[in-house]
Amino acid sequence: MKYFIICIVLASFGSIIYGFSLEESALSHKYIGFGTLGLFLLAMPLFLIKESKGKKLNDYMLNEENIRKMQGKKPGNAENQDTPKK
Repeated sequence: MKYFIICIVLASFGSIIYGFSLEESALSHKYIGFGTLGLFLLAMPLFLIKESKGKKLNDYMLNEENIRKMQGKKPGNAENQDTPKK
């Protein structure tokens, strides 16, 4: 899977570079467009699926519990959190 994704990325970059090397024509725009589509519609989703396998999505979501963990506070009531202390 890793090598397949690398091949798609290299082919996409190659297509984009080849499209820029051609003179201004409709064909050059097609090469650039297909290279961009290859990167963002094939390579990126495949990479994200490969890398996120086995990970919990809840660990990366911004919820009240994770905010408290980041701030180093103990979990508890949020009633008195908004009032500034004098």
